[in-house]
Amino acid sequence: MSTERLTATFFDRFREWPAVIARAPGRVNLIGEHTDYNDGFMLPMAIDRAVGIALRPRPDRRVRLHSLDFHETIDFSLDALTAHEGWAGYVQGVAWALQDAGHALRGWEGVMAGDVPIGAGLSSSAATELAVARAFAHVSGLPWDPKAMALLAQRAENQWVGVNCGIMDQLISAAGVAGHALFIDARDLSVEPAPMPEQARIVVLDSAVPRTLAGTAYNQRRAQCEDAVRRLQPALPGIKALRDVSPDALEAHRDLLPPVIYRRARHVVTENARVWASVEAMGSGDMARLGELMLASHASLRDDYAVSGPELDLLVELAVHAGAWGARLTGAGFGGCAIALCRAEEADAIAREVIGAYNGRTGRAGYAFVTSPAADAQVLFVV
Repeated sequence: MSTERLTATFFDRFREWPAVIARAPGRVNLIGEHTDYNDGFMLPMAIDRAVGIALRPRPDRRVRLHSLDFHETIDFSLDALTAHEGWAGYVQGVAWALQDAGHALRGWEGVMAGDVPIGAGLSSSAATELAVARAFAHVSGLPWDPKAMALLAQRAENQWVGVNCGIMDQLISAAGVAGHALFIDARDLSVEPAPMPEQARIVVLDSAVPRTLAGTAYNQRRAQCEDAVRRLQPALPGIKALRDVSPDALEAHRDLLPPVIYRRARHVVTENARVWASVEAMGSGDMARLGELMLASHASLRDDYAVSGPELDLLVELAVHAGAWGARLTGAGFGGCAIALCRAEEADAIAREVIGAYNGRTGRAGYAFVTSPAADAQVLFVV
């Protein structure tokens, strides 16, 4: 996200420099996929790609925002929110959630752009939501509580946009720590930074297979997990979510579950265990162990959760062949990106080798970039 591009475009439109730039990062998830809506554990990191909004306050309750990425302008009153689809739905959804929570909002106008790939599973939607929330908080004088704002952004996506996502994407965008992944407990939203060793880099491998959560089997997977809990509760009456089920308990009562529901539950239960093991591996600097856990996570997502695909599987295979410690799909799946854990000095070469081989074998226009853990949603003052 180029602040120079934003400020220059803002000046061209409004003939003055913006007051501030509100920005929020995208994310990759190192491990802990489809665990957040099961009250489980996850280990995402904010990336050094973000959505930014150059803005100035207005004296009224209108919001006027031009998107450089979509080449569109929206103009609406905070007293008449209507859009539920497209990028406008995310902007108005955040306004709705903030106002419904009792916050008095002031209008603003500005220009928005981002370099988080859209539809690639890197959470451009959450980055947009948190950048918009930062903009409203700044002009309206609202206190910035990362967890509270993440919850409101999630509510906007769940109840306004209509995507039944968990909390991970919004929370890592709101509370990420530079140089660290973030261990998140989805039940109480407690977070603990986990340092990324200096010798490691993450290579993001975009399959060029588009994905949209609202139109995929994401909501179906969530319903299947809830079904598993209902079926297990007679034998395990204390459980509220799959987070409460141990691998041994699941195996002891697998006869209560249809085969497909059992496989969905097995992924979540074993993935939670892999997150804990990954935090330990990062703490000791054991990147080989973290790589093994990432590969096991991908296999589980492919075989038990059925959210991978031939392109993502190929990217993982090619990354390991090129010398990565490990690789896995990241995000909800159904297309989008894989990530590879690499030695810092090899990351650029691995990115080129994997994408070259992938594009040659698939005919797609995939691409890669190297990233490191970035900071949370912030307000940057223009000077």
